[in-house]
Amino acid sequence: MTVYAVSLVLVAAAVGVLRWRRPAWYWLTFGVTLAVVRVLVRYRSVMDACGLTVPAARWRLALARATNRPIPEPRSPRILRMRPTRTGLVLRLKLRPGQDAFDVAAASDRLRHSFSMYGVASRELRSGVVELRMTGYDVLKRVQMPAETDPRPMRVPVALRQDGSVHYRDYRAIPHALTLGATESGKSVYQRNLVAGLAPMDVALVGIDCKQGVELYPLARRFSALADDADTAAEVLDALVSRMEGVYQLIRSQQRITSDVPDAEIAADIWDLPDKLRPVPVVVLVDEVAELALYASKEEEKRRDRIITALVRLAQLGRAAGIYLEICGQRFGSELGKGITMLRAQLTGRTAHRVNDETSANMAFGDIAPDAVLAAIQIPAEMRGLAIAGDSSGGWHRIRAPHTSLRQAVNVCNRYAERTPVLPELAAFRPVLSASAAAPVSLAKASSATA
Repeated sequence: MTVYAVSLVLVAAAVGVLRWRRPAWYWLTFGVTLAVVRVLVRYRSVMDACGLTVPAARWRLALARATNRPIPEPRSPRILRMRPTRTGLVLRLKLRPGQDAFDVAAASDRLRHSFSMYGVASRELRSGVVELRMTGYDVLKRVQMPAETDPRPMRVPVALRQDGSVHYRDYRAIPHALTLGATESGKSVYQRNLVAGLAPMDVALVGIDCKQGVELYPLARRFSALADDADTAAEVLDALVSRMEGVYQLIRSQQRITSDVPDAEIAADIWDLPDKLRPVPVVVLVDEVAELALYASKEEEKRRDRIITALVRLAQLGRAAGIYLEICGQRFGSELGKGITMLRAQLTGRTAHRVNDETSANMAFGDIAPDAVLAAIQIPAEMRGLAIAGDSSGGWHRIRAPHTSLRQAVNVCNRYAERTPVLPELAAFRPVLSASAAAPVSLAKASSATA
């Protein structure tokens, strides 16, 4: 009996340590079984307590009265499927007549407490069917991306959502995006994940980094063009506008709108062109947009207007030509001058890390999801990488990118350096790597040689 009791104590202690130090392992070994039992046992009572039941049908009530039987209990949504995942449970419910998906969404927080889960998020799959995604632990505390993701052309997995699903940056669905974040908020890590995800794809990367290139120049082997000051940035953007106009001329010449060509083959953007004629898509990464909008003299003001005008034109017209914008910055507000709010209106995707002021959060989400503004300004300083991601549909999620060091991102870019396309319009701005950058020498060898 003593040995049995000691064994139980040791097992309980091991489970507690596992839950504290390795919550993902605890969930896969013990947590998922306990959660399934908890949901099945408490389901009816929880649904009743949360107001997610409907009275029995009238014919059932009439039949019970006629046969002198007990009155049927209220009916809960029917469980269509319960699927365990590596982060939680996915529960698919069939709503009863008279119920609405909004009722389930409004009760998400109460369901989280009742089922003892870390988080509950709901979404409507189709009319009358709602999916509940329950997370068993804080998946954003220590981000571990799934071993298998679903990358597609121009679709990059960059972060993990709070419900345990993967957050993708899909340029075909959301062409242009705005990413905000204060210093040490994790914005650079998010950008590195984006570049590392795009590196293996058939895409041209163009960088604008007005901090003398300190953020993007280490990744230069995978960039077709790189600007490290505002003057060069203006020339690069003008070259991109010229490329855009040339691509539109190509699409016009290949539209195939004659009567003997089926309508499905009419080309309206580069993705409708044959593979042999399709221009390579271009992703433009602007590291600090505020540096492009500031000026201190009349000449700099002219340059600023030229840059913002080019960015607005690319945001308005670049999608069909395969030119996508990724605008990043610490601060983004209307005080940056004319054209900024016009540019913001074209940036469908919005991501905000921790910001220093509410105005930046309002510029990111105020026009699409006011609830996300409060969530963005409440991000704690110690949670680097945590961000709020939304789009023009009004939906938003908490996400966190896995930590990727600059060395890891550089290694990925170097591995796929041969995939860097040469764009004739941007050939003059292709980064030139020095001999030291091409063949780095370790510090140990350098110090021994000096000695």
